[in-house]
Amino acid sequence: MTTIANNLQQVLGRIAQACQAAGRDPGAVSLLAVSKTFGPDAVVQAAAAGQQAFGENYIQEGVEKIAAVREALPGAPLQWHCIGPIQSNKTRLVAEHFDWVHTVDRLKIAERLSAQRPADLPPLQVCIQVNIDGGPTKSGVAPAEALALARAVAKLPRLAVRGLMAIPDPAPEFEAQLAIHTRARRLFDEIAALREPGLEAFDTLSLGMTADLEAAIQAGSTMVRVGTGIFGGRK
Repeated sequence: MTTIANNLQQVLGRIAQACQAAGRDPGAVSLLAVSKTFGPDAVVQAAAAGQQAFGENYIQEGVEKIAAVREALPGAPLQWHCIGPIQSNKTRLVAEHFDWVHTVDRLKIAERLSAQRPADLPPLQVCIQVNIDGGPTKSGVAPAEALALARAVAKLPRLAVRGLMAIPDPAPEFEAQLAIHTRARRLFDEIAALREPGLEAFDTLSLGMTADLEAAIQAGSTMVRVGTGIFGGRK
């Protein structure tokens, strides 16, 4: 078994244990393998081990990797998620090449993604990024503004609003991690409970990474984003 395949199994084991500890069905939490800065070969190895969803932070790198992996694995049912910041001049690349976007925090970006999404592709699946702990230098809409943005994005064609994403500042202890993740879960629940037109598919809470996935799952995350735990340390 390759190192990536072995790491992947260990991460899946952590997810299963965390779900058991939280009294949740392991099938309720999906794994997004964050392959940024790693080459196409790493993705191919993870795909060979059964991983299908991959996250990229850097759009140009991601687009080139998507093309290389499709050439190496033609017809493979892989899913590509943009989880990095999006500038206006990169929206077309995202709209044309990715399946999901986790980092919509401005209506302008959503409008461009909607206008540039090719008609022959399924709707782009969108999460609203929330600055859940109020970091002054971090991306994300303020929690109080998340519902209004979700409503506005839901009115756009070629997009489907699926949920919330958050990247809290690292916290060293489980209880501190759990507290901030729980704030994101409460906001997610408030919006999901409304069941408004355009928000019927609001079912995804993208929360938790290698260091804090247990706390995120305890809080209610439905998708954890793990890079280092699968692919190793980055330079």
